[in-house]
Parts: sequence; C-alpha cells; structure tokens
Amino acid sequence: MGASQSAPTEISIHQFTVKDGSSRDVDLGIYKGKVLLVVNVASKCGFTNSNYTQLTELYNKYKSQDFEILAFPCNQFLHQEPQTEQEIKDFACTRFKAEFPIFQKVKVNGPETLPVYKFLKASKSGFMGNRIKWNFTKFLIDKEGKVIGRYGPTKSPLSIEQDIQKALGS
Repeated sequence: MGASQSAPTEISIHQFTVKDGSSRDVDLGIYKGKVLLVVNVASKCGFTNSNYTQLTELYNKYKSQDFEILAFPCNQFLHQEPQTEQEIKDFACTRFKAEFPIFQKVKVNGPETLPVYKFLKASKSGFMGNRIKWNFTKFLIDKEGKVIGRYGPTKSPLSIEQDIQKALGS
C-alpha cells in the first residue's frame, strides 16, 4: 500500500453512494445480496467490442441469479470515453444491448478518484499496485459487498465466469 493510500474504513461497497448517468444518487446498498462485477468502461478502446459483448452475455445469463454489472465510464486513459453520459448509455444500449446500469463518468486514479474506486483499489491491488492500469479493469464483489477478485483489462469477462459462478454459489 502506498503512503497516500490508507486502509479503507468502509467495510463493503454497499456503504457508497454514486451518481447514475442522469446525476441522481444511487445508494449501492440496494445491491446487498447480489454478486457484482464493477468495470470502468470506455467506448473508444481496443477492448470495447469484446468486453461490452461479453459483459452483456454474462449479464443476460446470470441476472436472474442475483448478479449485477455496474459500469463506470472513465475518460482517463487516452481520452477513450469523450462522450456525454447520454451518448455513452445510447452507445452501450443500442450497439451492445446492454441492460446493466451505466453510471456517471468517473475518475479511477489520481486526486479526484471516486471514493468507491478508492475502496475497490485498496481492497485488491493489481499489477500496478493500487492504480487502475487501463479501461475494463474488473472487480468481482461478493454478496456481502467485499472485493473477492480483480482482473486486468486483458482478462476477458467470459474468462472469469467460473469465479462469478462460485460467488453466486452455482
């Protein structure tokens, strides 16, 4: 853990409130009892097509089993998410038939990091320590709101399906 990153005082993701694509507050406590896959997404990344396609496939397969994907657009990596919140939602929903929640554009690194991402990164560090390396970094959260897995951008969503099934108890 770096000197600037202290241990998280929050004990679960359910303690956070974030903004949806329309700037309304969303209490993540509504996801208690669900397995979550939290992903920082971008529409103009080399990983966009494969990740959105596979995320939609996973969501459709497991949404009836208390599984939810929470997508957080981020423009910090070579400005690969320049669109507005509405354009992002239209893009994901039209092109990829995404039905999972897409939240307000966020920062995942640096001094303006969204608090929920500070929690995620402090809970499970990755290849670059606490920093998010790139778009489509994925965090798997158990039903109690604890981070149980972190997957880099090159790890495809379908390749972690077994971990999702285990977290769901299926």
